[in-house]
Amino acid sequence: MTTVGILGGGQLARMMALSGAPLGLRFLVMDTVADACAGQFAPLLVGDYRDEAALAEFAGKVDVATFDFENVPAESAEWLSARVPVFPNPRALAVAQDRLAEKTLFRELDIPVPAFAAVASRQELDQALATVGVPCILKTRRLGYDGKGQFRIRSLADADAAWQALGAQAGTVGLIVEAFVPFERELSVVAVRGRDGEFRTWPLTENWHVDGVLSASLAPARVDPALADTATGYARRLAERLDYVGVFALELFCRDGALLANELAPRVHNSGHWTIEGAETSQFQNHLRAVLGLPLGATDVRGRACMLNWIGAMPEAGPVLAEPGGHWHDYGKEPREGRKVGHATLRADAPSVLADALERVGQALGRQSQVAPPVAALRGG
Repeated sequence: MTTVGILGGGQLARMMALSGAPLGLRFLVMDTVADACAGQFAPLLVGDYRDEAALAEFAGKVDVATFDFENVPAESAEWLSARVPVFPNPRALAVAQDRLAEKTLFRELDIPVPAFAAVASRQELDQALATVGVPCILKTRRLGYDGKGQFRIRSLADADAAWQALGAQAGTVGLIVEAFVPFERELSVVAVRGRDGEFRTWPLTENWHVDGVLSASLAPARVDPALADTATGYARRLAERLDYVGVFALELFCRDGALLANELAPRVHNSGHWTIEGAETSQFQNHLRAVLGLPLGATDVRGRACMLNWIGAMPEAGPVLAEPGGHWHDYGKEPREGRKVGHATLRADAPSVLADALERVGQALGRQSQVAPPVAALRGG
């Protein structure tokens, strides 16, 4: 029986293990904490990702390795790859960990991106603001996600405050200034590439964020087919350049009918959670198929699907489960402010039916503001 090793034991590893059970797979999860939620469904090895003894124990017990978040040290993935197959490859992980390397790769592949500039000092921040313009966002090059490690600069007068907030990290994780994009929509293309180079995407997904954290995802997004083809083309370029194996997401801004790349997530992605019930093959099972060298599953959508993220604490499950197309996912985490603790997916064959279901759930849970954007999109607003 094949054992898949997963570096990182969060909800993504948990859902990966659940999706791999029908394939007869076993899993070993490695995480730095003993209460990692994936450990509720798979054996858990606790250790530091830079500890070679722990990594060696991990490698000796698995047939193939992957990861569930992008902040696993790329050097650890490289060390591990000399002892066991690792997918995606460490190079793809390293590129996605550094916003400057990521944006530079986008440009090399003719994938449009907002203006950006590296910043290593207070003087370089002023130079970057003059080049990129304001408003803009000062970000850490590494370790930032879900809105963390960012400072929005609305005018030149904010430069001192921005440097005070993030300047100390210029010499460690590095900084980058990115132009602010007054986008109309946030979209993502979730894609998968197999060991043999087979490439597939799920339908383009529309996303809504609150305070930098994903709140709701709707698939398929209502977009011009040519725009969807463009997004798919961008994802294919990245996958082929990086010799990528597994699932990844390319996050995009849509402005004036054109797409700008925001970032690459080298893993199964929050905006692809709807695929568990809403697609022929989920992102989690296709990721496993890819890393194991198995044929990829179809990515066709089943009607319409909307995923709602639960942040901080789980609401009552009843209103979602009362819906014919309602599906509930509790990650088994302790409540904590800003923490992703679960999600729900509602699915229906017709947009109006899904919109009605979302409105009922929003009303029952007091989440009207969360469901309002996807409802408006479904009703053509």
